[in-house]
Amino acid sequence: MEINLVSDTVTKPTNEMLQQMFRSKVGDDVYKQDPTVNELEEMVANIFGMEAALFFPSGTMANQTAIKLHTNPGEQIICDKWSHIFHYEGGGASFNSGVSCCLVDGKRGMITAEQVRDAINPPDFYHSPLTSLVSIENTTNKGGGACYEMDDLIKIKDVCKENNLKYHLDGARLWNALVAKRQNPKYFGELFDTISVCLSKGLGAPVGSVLVGDKETMNRALRVRKIFGGGMRQAGYLAAAGIYALQHNVSRLQEDHNKAKELGFILKQLPWVESVEPVETNILIFAVKQQYNEAVVIEKLKQKNIFISSLGKGKLRIVTHLDYRDVMHTYVIETLQKLTF
Repeated sequence: MEINLVSDTVTKPTNEMLQQMFRSKVGDDVYKQDPTVNELEEMVANIFGMEAALFFPSGTMANQTAIKLHTNPGEQIICDKWSHIFHYEGGGASFNSGVSCCLVDGKRGMITAEQVRDAINPPDFYHSPLTSLVSIENTTNKGGGACYEMDDLIKIKDVCKENNLKYHLDGARLWNALVAKRQNPKYFGELFDTISVCLSKGLGAPVGSVLVGDKETMNRALRVRKIFGGGMRQAGYLAAAGIYALQHNVSRLQEDHNKAKELGFILKQLPWVESVEPVETNILIFAVKQQYNEAVVIEKLKQKNIFISSLGKGKLRIVTHLDYRDVMHTYVIETLQKLTF
């Protein structure tokens, strides 16, 4: 029994999801003639109370499209120093859009309205890049699955309105935040100009993300997606997995959160663990004591068929997900408790 807790991207479609994929009606989505893709896009737009949506093969492409839509070359994005768009999208902001990132030193990947206000360059000072976009990540990846409070997001929105800035949400794991905080997705639709949501992480679909916004913005996004090479033909087979995921796998995210919290509780009691970061959703980050090496911990767990990842500097990451079953959870807890050095 192999237990992969490296990421929630490792999940495989269930038989029920595969059956829905097999039965889906498809067309040519490049011509916007795939009925299942159209159904998925309408579903996600309605969830957030926004006008339109566009299906993408990846979250990176969805985020990069949003950046392209909201900026011009030479301009600047405000985001947290740990943001996915800066760390894990291959330098795409500079390569695709010719923009730079103003990195804010937030808390667990989350920034405040005051920090955003302080980071805005004076628009009439032509020596510095023109600030044009604020990008928020919720939940935060490197921040250990932390979730923004709605009041904080509203305050940042107010700063954006005051300074004529666009507001994008990298919501790769927004579904987790919605469940953990019991928030209404339509509130997010009211705040942000664009939102990207992923279907292939906690929701268990094999491929795909969706970008949502108003109709005019999504019409422009269609052209950008084409330029980026993201046009797909009979993509309804993939969209069907996303529809199934939205219908069946959102509420069960709480199970992943509970398992991550239980693992955090266990880790806090172990003598070789230095600290465990607060656990809100399905991402658990912990640090080992200085006399231990995280590579040794990874190897010892690997020998027990448990796979986790390193964040460097003594930090390790565990991510719970759809394929992490109860029997696996019991085994992981027992293994961690017995681990010796």
